[in-house]
Amino acid sequence: MSTARKLRVAIVGAGASGIMSVIKMREAGIDDITVFEKAASLGGTWRDNRYPGLSCDVPSHLYRYSFEPNPDWSHVCSPGPEILSYLKQVVEKHDVARHIQFSSEVTKAEFNAGKWTIETTQGPQGAFDAVLVAVGVLHHPVYPDIPGLDSFAGPAFHTSRWDDSVSLKGKRVGIIGTGSTATQITGAVIGEVANLSLFQRTAQWVLPLPNTPIPEEEKADYRANPGKLDAEYGRLAKEFNSNFAAAVVGANDEAYQGMVMACQSNLDRVKDPELKAKLTPDYKVGCKRMIMSDIFYEAVQQPNAEVVTDKITAIEPGGVRTADGRLHELDVLVLATGFDTHRFVRPMNVIGREGRRLDEIWSGGNEGYLGVTVPDLPNWFMIGGPNSPIGNFSWLMTAENQFNYAMKLIDKLRSGNVTEISPKVEAVRAFNAAVKAKMPDTIWATGCNSWYVDKNGHVASWPWTYEKFEADMAEPVLDHYEMA
Repeated sequence: MSTARKLRVAIVGAGASGIMSVIKMREAGIDDITVFEKAASLGGTWRDNRYPGLSCDVPSHLYRYSFEPNPDWSHVCSPGPEILSYLKQVVEKHDVARHIQFSSEVTKAEFNAGKWTIETTQGPQGAFDAVLVAVGVLHHPVYPDIPGLDSFAGPAFHTSRWDDSVSLKGKRVGIIGTGSTATQITGAVIGEVANLSLFQRTAQWVLPLPNTPIPEEEKADYRANPGKLDAEYGRLAKEFNSNFAAAVVGANDEAYQGMVMACQSNLDRVKDPELKAKLTPDYKVGCKRMIMSDIFYEAVQQPNAEVVTDKITAIEPGGVRTADGRLHELDVLVLATGFDTHRFVRPMNVIGREGRRLDEIWSGGNEGYLGVTVPDLPNWFMIGGPNSPIGNFSWLMTAENQFNYAMKLIDKLRSGNVTEISPKVEAVRAFNAAVKAKMPDTIWATGCNSWYVDKNGHVASWPWTYEKFEADMAEPVLDHYEMA
């Protein structure tokens, strides 16, 4: 006869998914929860990023917790500060902060005798029955390997380390990169800078998603009729998941052709043939993460904007030197060079069963089971692990699905019948073999270089429909797990 156990759980990260995990775990009856957050405040990527023009590229009424609708979003796609404010409001409403230890980066997690021992930058934290990793993938900034980068005389910073003391008004500004961040900044600052030089290595496809204000009467209607918010959440989920998500994995050609036409029509707004040629990608729509903007092409056609495609050879005190010999004189240099999305929990030292290190388990590439569990790491659960749906999806919807899946496994630990649970090696191998077999059907495998692709050439996203993801998350197949 078994007795229900009172679990002690560690959560790593106080971003959007970590906050959600505390709330839902408490709803399930677990209250002994400690969240270890490396920064001094909560919010994850919405705390770190505060550059001009920052907004989500998923519609506001889809990018929210299913259990916390918000009738007061200001725009179709929420500005970053508004999302951070939303997260803080949710934390206050649900009394999440009492669980969080700030300025506590986890440096080591070691499994021994059915427990995970945690160490942070604040010292040893004791033993936990389970660990839930909610660190996200967009938090390790990548800096370009360019000679002389440190020699620039003016302010220079990565977009996720924005220097709020620097005014761009009337300045000569250079932006290295042309991803989502760079396009948002370009549209936001072109009207105030003296000159803007956008250094482009690869052209991007840009889907024209108008980010218009939501009328006050619409907000009032949502406040008066909460059911309409749920209906809109469902409508947007269907639109994104059945159309966009299905299109990029080869399951909805009609939707894909619609995306192609919309991107091409948007690009056709560029009138100058030379500029249009620079901005025309040489890969298929959707191979890289889709950029959403209806103002970017207008911005780069302004007389104070220049798209530079010559290779950067060096950074000098006065600006950026390109391969044609030209020095692009600048006052401010912005590095919109993205994140290392494949580091996951690194540099945390994770040691699993019988001394097996996560670095060893992942030496040939990051592989888990359904993006949630890893062999030889018992009672270790991830939100956003390898091959989770990433990119142009609602991260919060993905996070809730994965949490619900993990919680059903954690319930097995709580039952008292099980002290260790981890995926069988053969199940993990079968899952990853299926991923690799299916990936060639997706648009991500058509030949571009994107942040979805790791150093081994593996695409780290979900190659099936979102509906399959939700079905796989609905109930763990216990035969695929070993329990002790």
